[in-house]
Amino acid sequence: MRRRTTVALSSAAVIVVVAGIGASAVAGQQPGVIQTASMVPVGNGPGGEPVSLDTTLFVPKNLHGTAPAVILAHGFGGSKDSETTEALKLARNGYIALTYSARGFGKSGGQITLDSPQYEVKDASRLIDLLAKDPRVHLDKPGDPTVGVAGGSYGGALTLEAAGYDHRIDAIVPAITWNELGQSLFPQFAQSAAATSAADKQPIPVPGVFKKQWAADFFGSGADAIGVTPTTCGRFAPDYCAAYQASAAQGRPTPQILALMAASSPARILDQIKAPTLLIQGEADSLFPLSEGDANAKGIAANGTPVKLVWYGGGHDGGLPETNRIDSLTLDWFGRYLKKDGSAPDTRFEVTVPNAALTASDSQPKPSVRVAPGLPGVTSTGSTPTQALALTGDPQTVVAPAGGSPAALTGLPGFGSVIGALAQAGGLGSISELPGQVATFQTAALTSPLKLTGSSSVDLKVTGNAPDATLFATLLDVPTGNGSPTLPQALVAPIQLTAPLTGQTVHVALPAIVRDIATGHRLRVVISSTDQGYALPQTARSYQVALAGSTLTVPVLAVKPLNPTSSAPVWIGLGAVVLVLLAGWLILRTREARRVAAASDPALADIPLVITGLGKAYQGGFRAVSDLTFRVEPGQVLGLLGPNGAGKTTTLRMLMGLIQPTDGEIRVFGHRISPGAPVLSRVGAFVEGPGFPPHLSGIDNLLLYWRAVGRPIEEAHLDIALEIAGLGEDIHRKTRTYSHGMLQRLGIAQAMLGLPELLVLDEPTNGLDPPQIREMRDVLANYAATGRTVIVSSHLLSEVEQTCTDVVVMDRGRLVAQGTVAELVGRGGSTLFGVDDEDATVRLARAMPGVISAGKALDGVVMDLNGTPPADVVAALVAAGIKVDRVAPQRRLEEVFLTLVGQEHT
Repeated sequence: MRRRTTVALSSAAVIVVVAGIGASAVAGQQPGVIQTASMVPVGNGPGGEPVSLDTTLFVPKNLHGTAPAVILAHGFGGSKDSETTEALKLARNGYIALTYSARGFGKSGGQITLDSPQYEVKDASRLIDLLAKDPRVHLDKPGDPTVGVAGGSYGGALTLEAAGYDHRIDAIVPAITWNELGQSLFPQFAQSAAATSAADKQPIPVPGVFKKQWAADFFGSGADAIGVTPTTCGRFAPDYCAAYQASAAQGRPTPQILALMAASSPARILDQIKAPTLLIQGEADSLFPLSEGDANAKGIAANGTPVKLVWYGGGHDGGLPETNRIDSLTLDWFGRYLKKDGSAPDTRFEVTVPNAALTASDSQPKPSVRVAPGLPGVTSTGSTPTQALALTGDPQTVVAPAGGSPAALTGLPGFGSVIGALAQAGGLGSISELPGQVATFQTAALTSPLKLTGSSSVDLKVTGNAPDATLFATLLDVPTGNGSPTLPQALVAPIQLTAPLTGQTVHVALPAIVRDIATGHRLRVVISSTDQGYALPQTARSYQVALAGSTLTVPVLAVKPLNPTSSAPVWIGLGAVVLVLLAGWLILRTREARRVAAASDPALADIPLVITGLGKAYQGGFRAVSDLTFRVEPGQVLGLLGPNGAGKTTTLRMLMGLIQPTDGEIRVFGHRISPGAPVLSRVGAFVEGPGFPPHLSGIDNLLLYWRAVGRPIEEAHLDIALEIAGLGEDIHRKTRTYSHGMLQRLGIAQAMLGLPELLVLDEPTNGLDPPQIREMRDVLANYAATGRTVIVSSHLLSEVEQTCTDVVVMDRGRLVAQGTVAELVGRGGSTLFGVDDEDATVRLARAMPGVISAGKALDGVVMDLNGTPPADVVAALVAAGIKVDRVAPQRRLEEVFLTLVGQEHT
């Protein structure tokens, strides 16, 4: 998978400029850097077909003599273009950088085999061969260039494997990647008694729980390749595709997929890696958690190879990117081992503490970077001092519903850190704890602060009435008083057990996290029977969960500030990130490395929204949306109407890329919407209510939100947003003191920051008083008058009638009516004539002196009469041979709505 955050070493790119390859100069050269593109033959594919890779070489223009090279490997779904920024940075720092599109991606040929040693890893060696022939690349000896490799996620695993198989590589920087791909997609955190933590990689010999959401995202990226005829497999090699399809259908791993993933896992070759390794792992990562990076560090360090492990605040789920710091670490590492600049070795473990609050009174904690001696395997309690905390709780029965519905929501692909913050802002129970589905055990209040760095563990006894058990363990920080518990980064530890479930004792490694726990707080272990991100049993069952011991074992690694004299970097509260993501703006930032799911349609480039055949089905066969098709034109204010359960919010969530449709597609300005689609940066949204960090003022929330978007402050049009909010001096108060109406106004103002081309508002007038509603009506009308487009979902039909130009009516997930408000209801004081020839009636009426206007409606012709009695109109129509079967005062929108959907809901 590609990284969801900006790390300056993400994909691995390889430099290739060799006579006879057919290199061509690249247009748009950057100052000081020469770029050369080449198609490089690297061998054959699984079917014997020849394969060439699309590459670009970046060479410093002022290069004198030779320079070391760095190959950059991109993340899943990316291409060489994903690494251009990183390559330019390296070239400007005196390196020759090579970017390339891996097999099955971009313009390269071949099929995806998940970093197979037989194909992708051999490709990297072939590129090193070519570098060795470039006279500008420094050589350690003939055929052996001075070369480093860096890559994130998919490219990170390639980086590790390439170093294990090709010892010409002199230094590597792999990031946010896997140790065992099978453990990552089928995680098992129930461990044998000999294991000390998740990092020890000693799970019980039972395949883990299928991480279906991440797996679908992973394999779907390859199946939806641009330029490839849509198929089940896309550009995946058939055996990989078939193994995934079989596992997805069964909800558990097949022997075939486990074998393929094992072959593509660095775990089997760590003892062969001799290149000094800077290993970077993300704390906000539910795909490849910290335990994966820790296992890689331990395996490499066991050879005596220099290893520096860095836990940073980002990852596949967003979080804190720390781009400048990662850039600096990378350049220092390559400077030491490629340029041999003589700098002192640094193998200290570094960790970012996202919320460094050791006192309960610290309401605005800032992140800090801490260090510890470079112990391999810092999450391992075998290497790290531990503390035993007394844990209490009676045996409890938890129920697992059939099919896992309803299921707890902890983390979803790319959203883990935000889901965790949402839980904290809105109350954890509403998200990740469902009544009857959880067992909880808790410590006493801490008498001193705790710097939690790594994986805690607990022993449980599980008894059940089924042949197996699927459970999920989490560790929560519970504050004093009425504060909401926090689930750090929304991380869970899946557990899969098999019979006999008769008080089976299981050692559970809890998620590896970094958090400062303040005095007076408690730690809570929660065992849940469901989680939406995973495949769950189809049959209902229940389990009894009890403590097998009386302690929670927590790591207490001795860490200290990296630089006590420097101030911590400024960062926004996690709650602000929640708003960013719910509004749909930060998706591009947090998942910027992800490619667009399909090419844009130039014919629709000016059309704000086109929905075609849209459908959304959930487990159990329930369809929230079915065959929904409509189009929104520029300048419209569209009202999306429907009773509760009509599918309005589901449609808006699919529009924002928060959930994926089952059928059909959504296009915004011609681009197909998928999670992370870049076009979402042109959309502003306010969906499902406000949720601001309570300790920040209104103005600080707006400013920090915009800072996270990453655009200049002058582009925010903050003065317009503040005018919309209409909060006066209250804008400087903390939002914990705001009423619901004030929060609503602030949320709408935030959605309008930057004046997005498409504005989506869900129930915008909730909590507003009549004067504010009238002001909002004017704001939306003026906003659309600039050529921008507004979509409003509301149950206030009178407001929709006065605010919107167009209406879409949904009922039970389907479209039941669409048109302008005038077409549906006519103007106030108008009359509806039921006739047999609507076109002839309109022509005749418009010629009558007593008719102001006439137009067709859903069930007749609506006329505005200037004092003319309706009887006179009827007489004229009959005289013209038009049959009239009904005359009635025109209904308001509420009456139309009830006619369309009300009868079925009475």
